[in-house]
Amino acid sequence: MLFEPIIIKNLKSKNRIVMAPMCTYQAVNGFANNSHLIHYASRAIGQTGIIILEATAIEPRGRISVDDLGLWSDEFVDGLKSITDECKNHGSKIGIQLAHAGRKSRVLDEEIVAPSSLAFNSSFPTPHELSKDEIEEIILKFGEAAKRADKAGFDFVEIHAAHGYLINQFLSPITNKRTDEYGNDKKLFLERVLKEVRANFSPEKTIFVRVSAEEYNIAGNNPENLGELLSEISYLFDILHVSSGGIDENSDFKTFPGYQLSFAEYLKKELNKPVIAVGLLQDENIANQALKDNKADLIAIGRGLLNDPYWPLHAAKKLNADIEWPKAYLRAKIIDSGLK
Repeated sequence: MLFEPIIIKNLKSKNRIVMAPMCTYQAVNGFANNSHLIHYASRAIGQTGIIILEATAIEPRGRISVDDLGLWSDEFVDGLKSITDECKNHGSKIGIQLAHAGRKSRVLDEEIVAPSSLAFNSSFPTPHELSKDEIEEIILKFGEAAKRADKAGFDFVEIHAAHGYLINQFLSPITNKRTDEYGNDKKLFLERVLKEVRANFSPEKTIFVRVSAEEYNIAGNNPENLGELLSEISYLFDILHVSSGGIDENSDFKTFPGYQLSFAEYLKKELNKPVIAVGLLQDENIANQALKDNKADLIAIGRGLLNDPYWPLHAAKKLNADIEWPKAYLRAKIIDSGLK
């Protein structure tokens, strides 16, 4: 099933393989450059069906690091469009993850912000607690970034609501201690962001949301209560990307291949939405079985694709799936098959 095509809304992918968004720390002042172009185009040549660009900040203080991509200005559009054009040329669908780091930003010359004035840990400064007017400004910036993503030719956008970054900080009772409507209704900030993004992005294009389904802390979110929160706003997105962790440093959990699959399976059934499973799934047999067992609709590969840009080609051979190879590499396919 890993190599079966899938259609979700107007997004048609030739296979079920997703490149997970992973920061490359190669941007200069937020701008994409040739290193990004080579990085993503290589995975498109390797036949990754869907590529998600790394976390891209909607404002300078929203960067995780000073080396992150940005989309807070029209000046960034042309550099990103060169990436979308090249990846599409090789048959991949491509999107961008719109993000704000909130209290987990390490950009030293920017004031970091959060729903509540709680530092991530002792090495981070205490963030400024956002006022309602400041929250409104950030929501509008998500919409403006989505409009620029549209101009850059992205097939979809992914809203980063996972791993302890700003939207996750609003969703989690660990980090959101507000007493106003944004505290009483933990989903409100994400809901308003999604509405603003939808209003500024082509209506036929898909919207992904990435969440931390489990925060590994008894005081935090888990798949059951997060499912309740998302059920009320699931009409605003098309695909749910299910990850976990990142809200604080107090959680104690072990990772293993497929350790997040149960979260994806639960939310897929609870929300009746297509889901992307992620988390040490680079073993093609585990990835393929997750699809067969209906635990997910798509499989995101992170470190496996960092290690091998041609992971899909090699996985297809191991699974006896005869997929199309890039014309330039056909001789490698013949040799790999034991033919002369």
